[in-house]
Amino acid sequence: MSKNGLSAKTGNHEVHHRTAKFAGDTMPDDDRSAISAQYAKGLFAGWKSAPALVLAVSGGPDSIALMWLAARWRRGLKRGPRLIAVTVDHGLRPGAAREARNVKHLAQALELEHRTLRWTGAKPRAGMPAAARAARYRLLAEAARKSGATHVVTAHTRDDQAETVLMRMLRGSGIAGLAAMARETEREGVRLARPLLEISKARLVATLDKAKIAFADDPTNRDRNFTRPRLRALLPALAAEGGDARNFARLASRLARANAAVEILADGAERYLALQGSGAQAGFDADAFAALPEEIRVRLLKRAIDRCGHEGPAELGKVEALLAALDRAVAERQPRWKQTLAGALVSLIKRRIHIEAAPRRRSRRA
Repeated sequence: MSKNGLSAKTGNHEVHHRTAKFAGDTMPDDDRSAISAQYAKGLFAGWKSAPALVLAVSGGPDSIALMWLAARWRRGLKRGPRLIAVTVDHGLRPGAAREARNVKHLAQALELEHRTLRWTGAKPRAGMPAAARAARYRLLAEAARKSGATHVVTAHTRDDQAETVLMRMLRGSGIAGLAAMARETEREGVRLARPLLEISKARLVATLDKAKIAFADDPTNRDRNFTRPRLRALLPALAAEGGDARNFARLASRLARANAAVEILADGAERYLALQGSGAQAGFDADAFAALPEEIRVRLLKRAIDRCGHEGPAELGKVEALLAALDRAVAERQPRWKQTLAGALVSLIKRRIHIEAAPRRRSRRA
């Protein structure tokens, strides 16, 4: 037993002690130091008043460190949230069930509740990572609601943030997309909390090493058939040119700041157009809309389409294309124009822009 009361091996966990290479290999020494109890206290302080927290724990180093740190933080509180560790077994790898059992054993040693949830049913042949991620968040959200938890806490790190920024850069994302992951967001009707978003993966491994806590190695994290592992393999070369995880995370932070400012401007523009549209005629004035900056118009159009549509969030590129067509119709003073996107109908009628739900498509079987 370690001095923390936990075995260096938990079940069949494979022990890793500073043998893995991470994208943060060029980071300063303090990015490899174990996280102290005092430092962890600050990481989780924002959720001290929550009634309960669901910890998403897969068995890898990041989530095991999350569970270890959260348990230690909670033990230091007279009052605090109930912690429930939840492992999602996607049923995609032979070792997944064993890893879930190992997480359960560690959770019990930490005196935490633990549940294993399984993704059942048919699996898609294409887009597996996205489908598995959606299933994981759905199951975690269901567990949170059943447990009375207000938040699902994930172990996303600064390395994950860097990979997300790089992935979205390659896809041509806008400001909001490049802002990447926020410390707290909403998904599936619950709040997602990411307390480790500014922490390097190497530092989490150092924390587990010091505590003599083992963790699992998921081979899919190195599978070049998937996008994220391919991008992860590029990070060391980018880091040598100054594009390390710290700088990518800094870029995301600055773009998040810029995005928040633009959102405030968009809020003001939306209120202005609403005032311009008060009266007998619905919609808003096309000329007033055309006078706004393009970024604001894109955001307002996307907001309205997402609000009225019934086919999910509109893709940014498609909103931009629709806006270009609408701008032409306004400039050419067309008396009538209409186009649908994501289940919303955007129309121009007598110099006023209207956005409403589009008629639902008839089923082919009907």
